[in-house]
Amino acid sequence: MAVNSPIPVASDLKPVDGIELGYAEAGVRKANRKDLLIMKLAPTATVAGVFTLNRFCAAPVQVSKAHLEAARRSGEPICALVVNTGNANAGTGETGLAAANQTCATLANLLGCNPAQILPFSTGVILEPLPVDRIEAGLPAAIQNLRADNWLNAAETIMTTDTQPKAASQTVTIAGKTVTMTGISKGAGMIKPNMATMLGFLAIDAKVAQPVLDTLVKQAADQSFNCITIDGDTSTNDSFMLIATGVGDLEVNSVESPEYAALAEAVTTLSQRLAQAIIRDGEGATKFITVTVEAGLNVEECRKIAYSIGHSPLVKTAFFASDPNLGRILAAIGYAGVDDLNVEKINLYLDDVWVAQNGGRHPEYQESDGQRVMKQSEITVRVNLGRGVATATIWTCDLSHEYVTINADYRS
Repeated sequence: MAVNSPIPVASDLKPVDGIELGYAEAGVRKANRKDLLIMKLAPTATVAGVFTLNRFCAAPVQVSKAHLEAARRSGEPICALVVNTGNANAGTGETGLAAANQTCATLANLLGCNPAQILPFSTGVILEPLPVDRIEAGLPAAIQNLRADNWLNAAETIMTTDTQPKAASQTVTIAGKTVTMTGISKGAGMIKPNMATMLGFLAIDAKVAQPVLDTLVKQAADQSFNCITIDGDTSTNDSFMLIATGVGDLEVNSVESPEYAALAEAVTTLSQRLAQAIIRDGEGATKFITVTVEAGLNVEECRKIAYSIGHSPLVKTAFFASDPNLGRILAAIGYAGVDDLNVEKINLYLDDVWVAQNGGRHPEYQESDGQRVMKQSEITVRVNLGRGVATATIWTCDLSHEYVTINADYRS
């Protein structure tokens, strides 16, 4: 079960004017499960996304990027997004590209738009051909139950090894105008987004100019989905999409405006909730861990050290065992690749416990204090580098026996 993460309640997820969601049981990999999702957009919508930097990026990622670029050139709006779970359509070559394009063409025909106005997304097993015939057969059912209040069903439809759906909403007031936003995400393993098996979709009802939305999605991703790691593996399918439906009262046309600053803060906050929900539901996770590195020369080196700690199997297994073997954290700091780091200036804290002072064990540190913190389900690791003013925070989880079990049995 996810770490301190209640299952979303359908009534808490607010409909966003200008987007409808429909799902179907297409039998992509397993029968009798929701596995096909359509998100139909108002013609006023603008759409922006960030995608995996894995060079083996999946066919739907390639097609979605091409269709977004085509929409920029033609001025035609994106009509719908289509998502399947159970099959990643990655490592499938030209056949996979043809399957993704065929899915777009079939849905476009049903909705009365051009194939280039459809964005496809897939998640699931890599290196297997996409059963496009099953997806095509399921599209009419997904269209038939399109509804504005289908967010929880949508979150359930995109799950793979997730133990629970991930969804959240919030309403904010900006310049006297109400803005509603709701988002969903999925992911539990193969998680270290690098953008951009992780998917995230967030819709807002504001009018946002395309160049502004392009900036906003990158800013939000950089402070949320690009700050999480479960196992250090970057998926072939990572995508985070931001949709501004354009039917609300707020209009944002400049990144220099106070309205943009307020909207960016709200979108980033909700994105962080969705990103952290992925970590809380990490495969086999029993603990949610925040790693903050501060007083660095720049954000890049702070993140490098934070990820070195968050990726270390020795650190992660120590957290799982509640074993205060905290020298492992110092070792991870040391091999992070910051070559001119002066370890004699480093201080390490575990929640309220000062573990290491000026590169060595704090004279008052007691292992019993470290173990007290390690037994908690939520833990903060704080590293002070003593060399600047930059800071960075990532979120990760422990590494348990269950992680190995899940990934050993994933395809069976």
